Amino acid sequence: NIIGVATAIALGGPGPRVDREKITKRGKKLKYLLGIDFGGGASKATLIDEMGNITAESTAEYPTLYPEQGACEQSPDDWIAALCKNTLELLEKSGINPADILCIAVDSATHTFLPCDNNFAPLMNAVHWTDTRSRTEANALKSKNGDEIFKKTFHKPDTIWTLPQLLWLKNNRPEVFSKIGHIFFEKDYIRYFLTGVFCTDYIEAQGSMLYDCVSQKWSDELCALCGIDISVLPPIVAPTDVIGKIQESAAQKTGLKVGTPVVCGTTDTCMEVFASGATQKGDITVKLATAGRICVITDKPYPDRDLVNYSHIAKGLWYPGTATKACAASYRWYRDTFGGDYKELDAAAAKIPIGCEGMIYHPYLNGELSPYADPMLCGSFTGIRATHTRAHFTRAVLEGVCYSLLDSKAVLDKLGIEYGSVAAAIGGGTKGELWRQMTADVLGITLKTAESSDSSLGSAMLAGIAAGVFKNPLDAVARCVKPKSVTVPNPEPRKTGQSEG
Repeated sequence: NIIGVATAIALGGPGPRVDREKITKRGKKLKYLLGIDFGGGASKATLIDEMGNITAESTAEYPTLYPEQGACEQSPDDWIAALCKNTLELLEKSGINPADILCIAVDSATHTFLPCDNNFAPLMNAVHWTDTRSRTEANALKSKNGDEIFKKTFHKPDTIWTLPQLLWLKNNRPEVFSKIGHIFFEKDYIRYFLTGVFCTDYIEAQGSMLYDCVSQKWSDELCALCGIDISVLPPIVAPTDVIGKIQESAAQKTGLKVGTPVVCGTTDTCMEVFASGATQKGDITVKLATAGRICVITDKPYPDRDLVNYSHIAKGLWYPGTATKACAASYRWYRDTFGGDYKELDAAAAKIPIGCEGMIYHPYLNGELSPYADPMLCGSFTGIRATHTRAHFTRAVLEGVCYSLLDSKAVLDKLGIEYGSVAAAIGGGTKGELWRQMTADVLGITLKTAESSDSSLGSAMLAGIAAGVFKNPLDAVARCVKPKSVTVPNPEPRKTGQSEG
């Protein structure tokens, strides 16, 4: 791999690596699948072999930019730099020959869009889904066109969707809006860098509020609401469709082999749900990450103001979900503001009685989604007494998030959505035994974890389906999802916690 080694050296990366011949039990050289995720502030790449084992992982961070109040942007150049760093490091760690990678898939957060000109060059930074500058536009759309939009998209306008964000761009950056020739979503721009192919998948399209979920196509009527022509939007394909191959320019910077197939890929939450093993009706996931989510696999969408509806990659299935905005974000804010180490904070909180002796934390640091759908809600601590210590505050944060997730679960119950008694627990927050147990107790659901449920693993599994390594999503789960732990709810603490909280 002369190109990859030369590039690594030129970029200041690792030098030549040894190509270790990975051999299966049958004496056949192993082949590999690569999944690359782009999250809120970092990209993670996961390489698996054709038997479903993780071979190597790498992570590269990138900044989020806040140029003005309410703004949340990211530079596409930072995405590409993270991509190149990840692939070079992953190849070095694994020692494999890039020619042995059968297929590649990329995923990212939904509805983060990048306006580009007619030559596919970015006109500005990407507008992240957490950007709130479009609040006026979202409210106007909700007031004038809310019913029409809801019928077509299953969602009501809010600042997280591309439609109001584009309308904000039109009203506030007309010099940029007038030059739009192509609209990319995050993973699609990264994949365009790899392949030179402009397209997206139908799950990503569902997150734009420009796609008619009933007729399953871009909507001229929705596009007209923000003043764009449907021609600037990417063609829509399936997540597992092979849309192109690694081009020479990308190979020189990433170390990947020219001609390696690349599938369209899809959204990070869909891939995370997939990587957790949730692939059948009634499966449920509980996510403790920046935001907290509870998603249930269903055979139809459930249009409701408290739910976000997306298709699953398994044919005919959906994963409607509820969400609390500041889940692990609450704990990170608490740690960063008041100091401490997560393990030390957990240890102190574990000694505090359930219910924090009357103290309650409301985790509404950035407004709230389910069940309030109010971006103006604020967080708070209540019930504070002189006897409370720092450890009480710590436990209150963890408990407050758990009860916010219970609010989310109540939405699913109200709608009569059926689910099993065992949920796949995903997200970084599930690594903490205390928080995982508290969540199981409050929700009354057994939580199971896997060795990895990262979105990048889901993308590698998706690439395996496209390459024919896995027959279907069920086969991919059976071969790639490795059980790790089971947390059973303790009914007595749950009862006590509810009475005291």
